Amino acid sequence: MAIANLHETLLSFKLRKSRLNLEISNLQSEKALALLQQKNTNSLLAAGKAELRDYFQDLYASDEELQANYRDYTEIPDFENRIDKIVAQFNDELEEIAAWETQVDQQITTDSAELEEIKAYEESFKTMLSSNIQEDFKFGLGG
Repeated sequence: MAIANLHETLLSFKLRKSRLNLEISNLQSEKALALLQQKNTNSLLAAGKAELRDYFQDLYASDEELQANYRDYTEIPDFENRIDKIVAQFNDELEEIAAWETQVDQQITTDSAELEEIKAYEESFKTMLSSNIQEDFKFGLGG
């Protein structure tokens, strides 16, 4: 009966290890998605800034009054405000992605720690079982 209980315990450890490995794998895929989304968001930010710069360059080039009042398009009062607005919008998204990535990292760490703990328990049970079998075998031969 004791051997059956130990066997059942070892099987439950094996099942939990498999589930944790699967969850860690899924979390790593989720982290890869977060990194990709972060890269895409940075690309969109760069594209938005470039589009805005092009707009103000064209506006400056086509308006003699602006050329008379400002050295270049970046001095146009609305330019900095519009750049700041775009940056703020994308920074919010980047902060959300960073928070998501941090949460995923924390869960990976938690799952990895549990996995290592289960491996240690599993090893101790195997050692105990092996030791008991050896002692039983010696007892049977000596008696």
